[in-house]
Amino acid sequence: MQARSHARSTPRSDSTSEWPSQLPIGLVLLAVAWPTAWFGPAPYSEYTFFPLWLGYILTVDGIVWRRTRTSLLTRNPARFALLFGYSLAFWWAFEGINRVVGNWRYAMASDYGPLAYAGLASLAFSTVVPAVFETAEFYRSLPIFARTKRWWRIDPGRRGLLALMLLGGAMVVLTVLFPRQAFPLVWLSVFFVIDPYNALTGGESIAARVAKGSWTTVWVLFAAGLTCGFFWEMWNYWSMPKWRYEVPYVGWFRVFEMPILGYGGYLPFALELYAATRLLDRIVSRQRDGFLRFDREEGAA
Repeated sequence: MQARSHARSTPRSDSTSEWPSQLPIGLVLLAVAWPTAWFGPAPYSEYTFFPLWLGYILTVDGIVWRRTRTSLLTRNPARFALLFGYSLAFWWAFEGINRVVGNWRYAMASDYGPLAYAGLASLAFSTVVPAVFETAEFYRSLPIFARTKRWWRIDPGRRGLLALMLLGGAMVVLTVLFPRQAFPLVWLSVFFVIDPYNALTGGESIAARVAKGSWTTVWVLFAAGLTCGFFWEMWNYWSMPKWRYEVPYVGWFRVFEMPILGYGGYLPFALELYAATRLLDRIVSRQRDGFLRFDREEGAA
């Protein structure tokens, strides 16, 4: 078992190459999909979201490998692919939530029909988790995040974690009952439900880390969420199809389509992605295999 696990986590052709193959592939995808998304021609511009973000993912993965000689793709291609499946399921859940709060809507260039729309949307949604986690791996490779950041210890204990789960559940209820007033709670509720559950059941969690005063994973995910948020909004702005926001009370001072205060939602959103992924990992693989590296404590193997 040990030998097989080692072989699975070792880069293949990249282990002897200074330029991993995913890096030029990613750059080519970006170079083609980005201008096509903004400037056409149609109808090719309508199908650029997935190749554009796949290009981003592969490019960042290649950069991370160049810096660290390991990356999500090269450590375990099967687990890397599974992130796309997690992402698809997770964002469809958020699409369901948006039917209640109505904070964004899509402008379509064509009437795709329900099956075509579901397929294209699923491809697009599948890139969210890989993009954020690749970016988190990149930030963790930088000197500023290389050492574990120690800060305020927050250890609510078992009762406190249960209270946080109840708080998360209450946020969900408030969002459903008062969507116009409570819509920001969407970006907090999922985390407060899932992460305390992970901590209570012995899984990887943000709560367990901050209880020891370790905040590196939080800062890295915050940086990754904001970075991906910027690229999501920038690439969306001149594209078609695209999304537009209808946010009560705070819809002013937009940076691209997003109101400036909306970028704050990318901070807890990144934590939610982490919590949900750690939960799904336990359900699917039932093991801790060190696949993610951006959340490792300093000195961990």
